[in-house]
Amino acid sequence: MTSSKEYLEYILEQLSNLDDITQRAMMGEYIIYYRGKIVGGIYDDRFLVKPVKSAMEMMPEANMELPYEGAKEMVLVDNVEDKEFLRDLFEAMYEELPAPKKKRKKH
Repeated sequence: MTSSKEYLEYILEQLSNLDDITQRAMMGEYIIYYRGKIVGGIYDDRFLVKPVKSAMEMMPEANMELPYEGAKEMVLVDNVEDKEFLRDLFEAMYEELPAPKKKRKKH
């Protein structure tokens, strides 16, 4: 199953309080970036984020779900209606997220 463009647009609208949110389509799903770092994505019309410490602390009751077969579990964000919460979540998570990998130049 793939995610709908409508759900992607809804999530991006909910994240509009944050600067530098970008997304990239990948195999019918969407990867969500915050200031160049991967925060999570939209999989089967579910908004999932990486299970970093701050995300787990802010959403202790959240379900862990697989974005796709063979992947590591991620945290299901079920409070997508609350823009302030999403802003606080992304800001708290940012420092814990791995830096983007440098692309190697081809010779």
